[in-house]
Amino acid sequence: MTVKTKNSQHYIDLENQYGAHNYHPLPVVLAKGEGVYVWDVEEKKYFDFLSAYSAVNQGHSHPKIVKALTEQAQTLALTSRAFYNSKLGEYEKKITSLFGFEKVLPMNSGAEAVETAIKLARKWSYEVKGIKDGYAKIIVCENNFHGRTTTIVSFSNDKDANQNFGPFTPGFIRIPYNDLESLEKILEDEAQHIAAFMVEPIQGEAGVYVPNEGFLKKASELCKKYNVLFVADEVQTGIARTGKLIACHHEDVQPDILILGKALSGGMYPVSAVLANDQIMKVIHPGQHGSTFGGNPIACAVAMAALDVVIDEKLSERAEKLGEIFRSEINKIIEKTDLIYKVRGKGLLNAILVNDSPESSTAWNICLKLAENGLLAKPTHGNIIRLAPPLVITEEQLMECVSIIEKTILEFEKQ
Repeated sequence: MTVKTKNSQHYIDLENQYGAHNYHPLPVVLAKGEGVYVWDVEEKKYFDFLSAYSAVNQGHSHPKIVKALTEQAQTLALTSRAFYNSKLGEYEKKITSLFGFEKVLPMNSGAEAVETAIKLARKWSYEVKGIKDGYAKIIVCENNFHGRTTTIVSFSNDKDANQNFGPFTPGFIRIPYNDLESLEKILEDEAQHIAAFMVEPIQGEAGVYVPNEGFLKKASELCKKYNVLFVADEVQTGIARTGKLIACHHEDVQPDILILGKALSGGMYPVSAVLANDQIMKVIHPGQHGSTFGGNPIACAVAMAALDVVIDEKLSERAEKLGEIFRSEINKIIEKTDLIYKVRGKGLLNAILVNDSPESSTAWNICLKLAENGLLAKPTHGNIIRLAPPLVITEEQLMECVSIIEKTILEFEKQ
């Protein structure tokens, strides 16, 4: 008797019937992953060029991380923070030493970590800087993406993110991204009320928008000048993705508060972290912030293994080298076509810009064709395609992917 395997449409129909329609996935149903590859339920093999939005920098199912997860799950999974556990201190020592901070506050999701950083910056501003209670403001940037909680969408200018979700949380000032003049003007006028400037070193969701060289360094210096915290959201850009351990290191900037997530666990488990030095972190006391799952033994074991993989396999160096090759090769394709007109990024966080309006379906349709040809990517903001493979990709595999991209673009243009 032959057992009939359920096809992709079966699983798509299940999600459409029983799940909230809060995502618009490509019509690919994945069932297995290993390294840079994923397979769908029909066993078609693809290169993964999204990496779960940079959560699987270490590749799918990295054996070292899987081993850490399974061994710890069989020993002790969760204690809550009502007790100490034997993994948390080890993890805290490793992550603070690696990133150069004195303290870490462990959380689970990236959005939770951003919320934590906001609370931490505000509390510091009242208790250390001396801002009057309730008056602290945080500067953010237009086209930001820091998560989807009510507070975070309060300072988003994405209508999909915040329309009909109000009333919104006050206390935020939005300025253009990559605009030092606007930042300096706000600081000159209102520094006495400003707790922090929170920024993505590269705006990933906005389409891999890389700021001008020197922006991060000058912004950090302005924050120091006006006694304002420089908060770097490196949930997507951190953990070697851009060719450095964190993207701020491209300009030798050490944030006052660093937010990490996604690849902190190699995509194996929800793990996020907020790092800062004692002067900032010590304003948090028992009962003032926390999470039942934050700092649990599985999370700690997985994160330590994930960080070891990044260092042992030199993933920062690999991302920097292969990113240069990738952008060079994509620029060669651009010379052959009018369909795409620009590639931008750092390391292996890149995007190609499609020569059509953001309202068009061209980028989506290109991604469908890429999938047909064995490469998975996803459009953002209508006419931008983000391309971010796992950092364990080899140069030979990367060149194979470039060939797929070139074939797809040139075939698509002829249609």
